[in-house]
Amino acid sequence: MTITLEVIQSEHARISAMIEEFKKQPKATEYVVAGVKIPLAPGERYAGLVLGDEREADYHLILLPGEIEDAEWKRAGEWAAEQGGELPTRREQSLLFANLKEEFEGAWYWSGQQHEENSGWAWYQHFTYGRQYYDGQSNEFRARAVRRFYPFSNLII
Repeated sequence: MTITLEVIQSEHARISAMIEEFKKQPKATEYVVAGVKIPLAPGERYAGLVLGDEREADYHLILLPGEIEDAEWKRAGEWAAEQGGELPTRREQSLLFANLKEEFEGAWYWSGQQHEENSGWAWYQHFTYGRQYYDGQSNEFRARAVRRFYPFSNLII
């Protein structure tokens, strides 16, 4: 190949375009989670870190001991509050399935989320397959309670 001014300018234009595309990419970041001490009461299990909307560390999820069987959705939520927690969200149920599946029976468990469009319906998850569905809140399923630990309110990441 013969090097000419036109070839050099063409390559320069191509490399300049590549540089501009490179600059548009998200910048490399470090993900820092400080050595956080998470207090666990007897029987509680650490489920994992939950990320916020911007993929930043938001809170840690703790599974509380015990469960209720054959409870309608409203009663399941009341029971969770009596345990000092709440029913997990659908997202949290996915984390529980991934990290603490062995803590659950192979059964349906209520989430704390009502269905967005069908009033009187709520979401639940099966802990054998991880599938999530919704149905009437009068159905009776099992439930577990969770609590959230928020150490990141002033952490800069």
